[in-house]
Amino acid sequence: MSGARAMILAAGRGERMRPLTDDCPKPLLRVRGKPLIQYHTEALARAGFDEAVINTAWLGDQIEEHYAHLGGGQPHIVFSHEGRDFGGALETAGGIARALPLLADAFWLVGGDVHVPQFEFSLPALEHFAAGPMLAHIVLVPNPPHNEKGDFALLPDGIAQRDGSPRYTYSTIGMYRRAFFDALPAGNPAGIKAPMLPLMLAAMDNRRLTAEIYTGPWTDVGTPARLAQLNAT
Repeated sequence: MSGARAMILAAGRGERMRPLTDDCPKPLLRVRGKPLIQYHTEALARAGFDEAVINTAWLGDQIEEHYAHLGGGQPHIVFSHEGRDFGGALETAGGIARALPLLADAFWLVGGDVHVPQFEFSLPALEHFAAGPMLAHIVLVPNPPHNEKGDFALLPDGIAQRDGSPRYTYSTIGMYRRAFFDALPAGNPAGIKAPMLPLMLAAMDNRRLTAEIYTGPWTDVGTPARLAQLNAT
């Protein structure tokens, strides 16, 4: 399997986190003394991942500089600089499509602005997923107060659906394969901005997107209040 087997999304502006993100990229905001994104890279290193891709746009040079000065305990980081190449972020699917040449056929994906300190990015789970027929396998969490209606339902056979009950929240964590992004040009050379949801719904319609429920600690660090609460506990 060639290419990195994990990608961390770190290109967003973090508008709701202003003014904290005016001069600091959201993934570098600190929770208990450590940047959010570093929890992910350390977890990947513990799991045996030797390389990871990080996409950047807003203040992306700060993220690259951060990893240039870290010691051990991190995978080798390869950057996909959307801001440098296109002047801004390409949205989630557009950014992943841009980074596909750097990635393996199947890879873990996680948002750089979620705090999930106990999650394990399992290499055996990725290998099992890669050997199967699904386009994606996502991790759902119990609905937080800011998303009480949830995003997706989970059928008894493990297939995720847009409609149904109960509904859960997409954690931004999942395993994907390259074919999931076939609707976009390979490598996204024109810098097309594309959201993730249409691709997810298409895979769900074809019963090629499965899911699991994760009940460990998870926070979408989307507001200064949520960041403050994490740092107060």
